[in-house]
Amino acid sequence: MTVLVTGAAGFIGSHVCEYLLERGNTVIGIDNLNDYYDVGLKHARLEKLSHANFTYYKTDIVDKEAVNGIFISHNINRVVNLAAQAGVRYSIENPWSYLNSNLTGFLSILEACRHNKVKHLVYASSSSVYGANKHLPFSVEDSVDHPLSLYAATKKSNELMAHSYSHLYDLPTTGLRFFTVYGPWGRPDMALFLFTKNILANKPIKVFNYGNHTRDFTYIDDIVEGIIRVLDKPPVSNPDYDFSHASPAESSAPYHVYNIGNDNPVKLMDYIHAIENALGIKAQMELLPLQPGDVPDTQADVDKLIKDVGFKPNTPIQSGIDKFIAWYRHYYDV
Repeated sequence: MTVLVTGAAGFIGSHVCEYLLERGNTVIGIDNLNDYYDVGLKHARLEKLSHANFTYYKTDIVDKEAVNGIFISHNINRVVNLAAQAGVRYSIENPWSYLNSNLTGFLSILEACRHNKVKHLVYASSSSVYGANKHLPFSVEDSVDHPLSLYAATKKSNELMAHSYSHLYDLPTTGLRFFTVYGPWGRPDMALFLFTKNILANKPIKVFNYGNHTRDFTYIDDIVEGIIRVLDKPPVSNPDYDFSHASPAESSAPYHVYNIGNDNPVKLMDYIHAIENALGIKAQMELLPLQPGDVPDTQADVDKLIKDVGFKPNTPIQSGIDKFIAWYRHYYDV
């Protein structure tokens, strides 16, 4: 099986590529290596993927001709689309980059999958789509019509676009709503990375919403396991589907949406204490109000994931943070 992974130099993408290569798949990686964060870290991730069965293209998924050419050249069977402009807060500062990558780029992938008879497209959505929803845990059956950021709106748009292609062209698609992913090789703009960096430098950390957040932190290995299990089980058409009792997560078309999260929300202050425990250093904190676009609490209902693919994330927070800290100290020689 030949699998195309977009965002191959990214946090989740590089881990997915590594897993696929280890189990014997041929992997084609695409990444434009943009400078949203340290490009050196992206190059280091790609160096880990040096393998006879890995081919990398420095390509932007917005370039539809280049993308389609890659599909044709490699007879792609399945696709994991993880390329996107990430970050809730950055979408407030630079909205245009989200339209280019997350909408135009996703359309490019959908079209290439359609014309090249791909057997399954798995793509990254986000827990951010739940927006103003106050019902916890967040269920794939819930309405997601009130996004609080453009980033969230683009991810919901991806789900709608995927459904239209599943319906029109019988393209099996699965959207995955990730919940606060963390772990080794993580993104430098995320809380765990920023907190660790500042604590080690004896600088205060910015704690938003005065530390009253709860988050369903999900360890990277659990995210990858969920992606692979879903990838190996494409949805199928259901001509008997009853639209009078329609679900946002299923359809008569070959279409599914899943949450991937720990279903075990952690208070932000407890998360910080776990980092302190791993580092052996107390944090200095600057308590700040809730930021625009942020939601106070998240929790994933993963019943559908368990039912369909028999998997539930379960890595304890302290264990996951310990592994990140060990990686961080080694990578940065701290």
